[in-house]
Amino acid sequence: MAENIYLFVPNIIGYVRILLALLSFWLMPHSPVGAITCYGISTLLDSVDGHAARLLDQCTRLGAMMDMLTDRCSTFCLMFTLCIFYPSYAFIFQVSAALDIASHWLHLHSVTLQGAGSHKQIDQGGNSILRYYYSNKVCPSPSGLNTPLPSVTPLSL
Repeated sequence: MAENIYLFVPNIIGYVRILLALLSFWLMPHSPVGAITCYGISTLLDSVDGHAARLLDQCTRLGAMMDMLTDRCSTFCLMFTLCIFYPSYAFIFQVSAALDIASHWLHLHSVTLQGAGSHKQIDQGGNSILRYYYSNKVCPSPSGLNTPLPSVTPLSL
């Protein structure tokens, strides 16, 4: 009988992160301290879920995707709120959010086309900043994500 990956400890931590992020978004307009607390705990749990996944050998593609989506959505919602609080800086926040989404999408797309098992695997010929960022972790990269992604045929324009 197959294990239920939806109940893996790292994924449960991911669900808690999502709930805390949603709560922080709701609190942002009227309770900054509560919003910062929820957002901060959600961000701290971002590190905990990865460590738990490697420690418990519960690395899954679901967890990896949920982790990245939670990160991107949290950043985007924070930028929306900052645009409301600081309208004179809205353009800077909008560009930051767009760059965050676009750069992560492009990186994941290029990794998928290369057939790498994880977006965290950067070869020696790859971008040195990304390689430094993803290689300087306390724990080793997740072994469960080393299986190749399905091949994708690029669209010709």
